[in-house]
Amino acid sequence: MLKFDTAYYKRFYGDNGAHDAEKIAHLATAVHHLAAWWGINITSVLDVGAGMGMWRDWYHTSFPEVTVRSIDVSEHACKTWNHEQRDIATWRPRGKFDLVVCHSVLQYLDNQSVVQAFNNLAAATRHLMYLELPTKWDYENIIDKSGTDLQVHHRSAQWYRKHLSEHFRQVGAGLWVPLNGTPMYELEASR
Repeated sequence: MLKFDTAYYKRFYGDNGAHDAEKIAHLATAVHHLAAWWGINITSVLDVGAGMGMWRDWYHTSFPEVTVRSIDVSEHACKTWNHEQRDIATWRPRGKFDLVVCHSVLQYLDNQSVVQAFNNLAAATRHLMYLELPTKWDYENIIDKSGTDLQVHHRSAQWYRKHLSEHFRQVGAGLWVPLNGTPMYELEASR
């Protein structure tokens, strides 16, 4: 199994990494404000695979009244950035969160673990989930191979959608709502 250690974070989150605090700030701002547009009041967030804690830090700076719980499977990340050490494939939170963030995490898990993670994410999501999860097509056509870890599972979008659709409807831009959750216009959400 890949070690999410100092070398990993230096390699994939350094100067050439796919994500940095500024990019996450743009994304988090968009997600938070889209939630507001839909009438979803974000008061609690679960950040799954929190890594360097960029989502948590953005919320603490931008909306300090929002409670953020950050988890990661990496012992290094938990010690360095102060997260709870949890594996979303085997851990299910007791409560629900207004927003669940799962940003570039599940591609590291085997098929059975991803399915279990989807079950646990669904149990944790009250209103909205942000999910970034590159597909096989993304790795072949979009991903910058110089700044992205390629030692992951390459699955089709169809495979992911099949399992996600048991719990969620896609509302665009990586956002998903629970099936019986916030009502959406027909053209805002997939069926």
